[in-house]
Amino acid sequence: MDAMVITDFGGTDVFERRDVEKPSPDPTEVLVKVHASSVNPVDTKIRQAGSWAGISPPTVIGYDVSGVVEAVGESVTDFEVGDEVFYTPEIFGEQGSFAEYHVAEESIVARKPSTLSHTEAAALPLAGGTAWEAMVTRGDVGAGETVLIHGAGGVGAHAVQIADAAGAQVVATTSPETVEQTEELGAARAIDYESEDFAAVMNSEFEDPADAVFTTVGGGTLAESAEVTRPHGRMVTILEPEGEWGAAYQKNFTVHMLFLERARHYLDGLRRLVERGQLEPVIDSVVPLEDVAEAHEMVEEGGLTGKVVLDVTA
Repeated sequence: MDAMVITDFGGTDVFERRDVEKPSPDPTEVLVKVHASSVNPVDTKIRQAGSWAGISPPTVIGYDVSGVVEAVGESVTDFEVGDEVFYTPEIFGEQGSFAEYHVAEESIVARKPSTLSHTEAAALPLAGGTAWEAMVTRGDVGAGETVLIHGAGGVGAHAVQIADAAGAQVVATTSPETVEQTEELGAARAIDYESEDFAAVMNSEFEDPADAVFTTVGGGTLAESAEVTRPHGRMVTILEPEGEWGAAYQKNFTVHMLFLERARHYLDGLRRLVERGQLEPVIDSVVPLEDVAEAHEMVEEGGLTGKVVLDVTA
């Protein structure tokens, strides 16, 4: 099968197009013909130095899939050949999705939203799943609450929509290029982090402090949010929290550190929101799989307005 392989760890020049062996499904796995994948920040980190993830070049990376089931293992009960599916592959020690075919345990695979194309659906699993776990599972966001989201990019843009669908008032920090887009996605107020101070905006424009805070950016952002978060608030981060935590300690916050575990339940939740018109993938660009090096460069450079999707069947 055709695949874009990393021949070593390093820059984007490590990608090489190769013919590699087509995988076969184990008893509890499905074989999926990949129609689209996408590039996430974690992909670039693994390409650069992914030994921490049990990756050993030459290998295939990539952690979003939308495609069609081509074969099923003998113990598979939930899918059959021809089903359209989407999912995020396991990271640790597993082959990724920058290839024509991919195998996965049926337990982490879900039916693709019927209203989305494969290129649209491929933007959702990893970013949308992380946002779901942050807002629904860890953040426990409910109607009438105020949610502060730092970084309304790939993951954050989906978190804005999920929190809005839950009935929360959403405040989100974002780049100046995506302020308008973030409010169109459901934020009551999008804060330009380059020219505005989020704490000053929260204190001057909103009567209620945040019930929940979610950050997709590093540094001391989470700790700095303590002054605008109510006592016993919930905080979720996908990066190691830094900064001075004295104020947070005194307010008895619950802090969740989130690394997405692969599962079907949040994909089913995302599908329901999409089919109800409450969630849409946020896409910056669609490029052919053979241009994956360029796609990685785009993600590393930043300034995007959404996900970079790889069209595998182009």
